[in-house]
Amino acid sequence: MARWTTDDIPHLAGRTAVVTGANSGLGFETALALARAGARVVLACRDEAKGAAALDRIRQAVPAADLRLDRLDLADLASVRTFAADFPAEHDGLDILVNNAGVMAIPRRETTDGFEMQFGTNHLGHFALTGLLLDSLLARPGARVVTVSSEAARIGRIRFDDLQGSRRYGKWTAYGQAKLSNQLFALELNRRASDRGVDLVSVTAHPGYAATNLQAVGPRMSGSRIMERINDLGNLVFAQPAVDGALPSLYGATAPGVRGGQYFGPDRLFGMRGHPQPTSFVRAARDPKTARRLWEVSETLTGVRFGALDPTG
Repeated sequence: MARWTTDDIPHLAGRTAVVTGANSGLGFETALALARAGARVVLACRDEAKGAAALDRIRQAVPAADLRLDRLDLADLASVRTFAADFPAEHDGLDILVNNAGVMAIPRRETTDGFEMQFGTNHLGHFALTGLLLDSLLARPGARVVTVSSEAARIGRIRFDDLQGSRRYGKWTAYGQAKLSNQLFALELNRRASDRGVDLVSVTAHPGYAATNLQAVGPRMSGSRIMERINDLGNLVFAQPAVDGALPSLYGATAPGVRGGQYFGPDRLFGMRGHPQPTSFVRAARDPKTARRLWEVSETLTGVRFGALDPTG
């Protein structure tokens, strides 16, 4: 595949996109690139002040940008439901959903609904959001859902007997479980759409090692200035810029010929940096039985069902 950049994004006039966590890092760069291509972009952000600042930055770079800022806290299912309920009143459909927001390797915390924060935010929040926006997605033929995962999924295991880490918690094992859950969800979403003959494309992407504020949050919450400085140094020396880390998500969201069930990541340094290319899912993500079980558990925990994609028999 030729080295793909944002210059290769097709014109997106008339398309509507939602990007979660669009106030900074990968989400901001994704929203900016989609706006430059002419899409109407909804910045779905937990912190409205930071979201407003991001919207202003995009508008300065793209004066004609069609933008909207809406509050979305993925760690609060009531917020997810409010966002999804309000969406159809302002938009006649949804062409691109980028499930980007997340937290990484933080001390154990719980969401408003009592879920472990990494599993609840990174997976359950996006699971619920996608299900609640399903009608808007199906209103646009060929709509795409891009779920951002991580190569940390390789250390992940779905602990069905302790999904919330209430008995045993490790910040990195919890992160690995959440990122593996993202891959399982994306593939199961694609399988269900395909089985029902629904024109919906579900793909996954990972940014490699990209310099964002994500790496600093965990050490900051733990009060570890040393680890915070080490992460800052790693971002400075080894990481690629967030604008490059966003490329796999943007490729999955916009490139012609993308097929459901694909996974995109950087093409150099063992997937840590470079231009987007198709890559391989971790073996655990390719187990349909685990994916189906996780889907059913996620429906129970969130109370959200994907009616149009329910199995027929």
